[in-house]
Amino acid sequence: MRYHGSCHCGRIAFDVEGDLDKAIECNCSHCSRKGYLLWFVPRGQLTLATPEQDMATYTFNKHVIQHRFCPTCGCAPFGLGQAPDGQAMAAINVRCLEGVALDGLERVAVDGRSY
Repeated sequence: MRYHGSCHCGRIAFDVEGDLDKAIECNCSHCSRKGYLLWFVPRGQLTLATPEQDMATYTFNKHVIQHRFCPTCGCAPFGLGQAPDGQAMAAINVRCLEGVALDGLERVAVDGRSY
C-alpha cells in the first residue's frame, strides 16, 4: 500500500510504500519525548516530494540516525539510517501519515534507553 505523509505545515512531504501493520514504540529519550511511533522500511520505499536541502537534521548519541524535521513547524516525519546489516533504512513516524488508524496498529515496545 502507498501512504502519503507530511510535517504539520506541509513543507516536508513524502510517499512511502509497504505493509503497515505494526509500529515501534521506543522508550529512548528522543522518541519518548516526541511520541514517535516508527515504521521501518527500506530507504527505496520512501519517495521525497521535498528536496533534502529544505529539511533540517538532528542527530544524537552515536549520530547514526539522521532525524529529519521541518525548519518551519518543527515536526519530524521520518529519520534516515542503516539497519545492522548496512541496508539503508527509513524510520517513518506513522503519526505523520494520512489516513492511518493508530488504534488498529500493533505497537512493539523497544528498550532504546538500553542502547
